[in-house]
Amino acid sequence: MNSAVETLKPLALAVAIAVGFALHCSQAQSAEAKTAVFAGGCFWCVEADFESVDGVLEAVSGFTGGTVAKPSYKQVTKGGTGHYEAVEISYDPDRISYENLVYLFFRSVDPTDAGGQFCDRGESYRTAVFAAPEQEAAAIAGKQDAAQELGRGIVTPILPTQPFYPADSYHQDYYKKGDLILTRFGPRSKAEAYKLYRKACGRDARVKELWGNAAIFAGE
Repeated sequence: MNSAVETLKPLALAVAIAVGFALHCSQAQSAEAKTAVFAGGCFWCVEADFESVDGVLEAVSGFTGGTVAKPSYKQVTKGGTGHYEAVEISYDPDRISYENLVYLFFRSVDPTDAGGQFCDRGESYRTAVFAAPEQEAAAIAGKQDAAQELGRGIVTPILPTQPFYPADSYHQDYYKKGDLILTRFGPRSKAEAYKLYRKACGRDARVKELWGNAAIFAGE
């Protein structure tokens, strides 16, 4: 009886150490996640694009760059708050670098358009890279590389990070939701409505026209 107990003690200790190590590793991985903030017109589209990227953990639609705390979608789209529709991207730097995210971002938008993006016009739909101090050099280099590849000037600014306010739940993961809404095409799921909107807005067609084969999010 005592020998059995004595045998179990080191086994239990080993299990406890293994569980503790796994928890520690999980916490360490979470702590290592970094963020990038991009404004690329409609945040549904930017979110959908970047959540397809290996190494991206999550993309959250929201607002940044304005003067009003915790603005509503209606306030921002009405204009006057100074906010951009933006996406905060959480990513694993061991799987994808910030430089690669900047590269993908510029090739997912029309960075020559100062008045909005595609069919969406106005200040909230402008493009921008919101960079933390340690990201600024990479963001600037990525912009210069994009300008050289396009052979024309780029109006997308590199701005310091500012408070980011997530949009309400209605706008999160819009591109893959199945609940029905009424559209001009009749009742459609949000996922279907998103695809119809994206095509009608001309986003992929314009990005493909600008970037050719580098426009990896634009599809066929």
